[in-house]
Amino acid sequence: MRTMGLSLSLALLCLLRVEAEVLGAAGLDRSKIIAGKWHIIALASDSESYLQKKDELKMAMATIADLGEGNLKVSFAIPSPEGCKKSEVILQATGIPGEYYSSERGNKTVQVVDTDGKTYAVIFASRVKDGRTLHMLRLYSRTREVSPKITALFKKLVKEKSFTDEMIRMLPSQEECSLDEA
Repeated sequence: MRTMGLSLSLALLCLLRVEAEVLGAAGLDRSKIIAGKWHIIALASDSESYLQKKDELKMAMATIADLGEGNLKVSFAIPSPEGCKKSEVILQATGIPGEYYSSERGNKTVQVVDTDGKTYAVIFASRVKDGRTLHMLRLYSRTREVSPKITALFKKLVKEKSFTDEMIRMLPSQEECSLDEA
């Protein structure tokens, strides 16, 4: 669960530092992309621990803050059978627009794959664990639900990243685990 939290944090941090030009949306206000809370709606991963526990997972929450100098802080609230797990991760900009890095609890790279800058973001994260590179694709939303169009986009990106249908989990909503508003 700790690994998933860090991966989710890294993905969210990447979202905060996305360059509008890279996403083809030159008019986006970056402060609106960065600020606020996100719901983690769906996941796809090749991690064995994720695949063993994916049916138990519920929607997590994240809050992203811009730390300046291209760095982000992502705070997570992740429901688990043991209770609400809260964590934070600092993501450092790599110099590549929309890409971040963290060495906390292992080496992780996070990339913004797609976003409209306002309502959703798709984040791809990879990390090395025990000599093996693990991958996760996440769908973030400002609300607890996304349109069928965004769900279809996520599933298309899942295929492009070589995940199988068995690796996808659309996360059920939950109310018991949230982040305190700033």
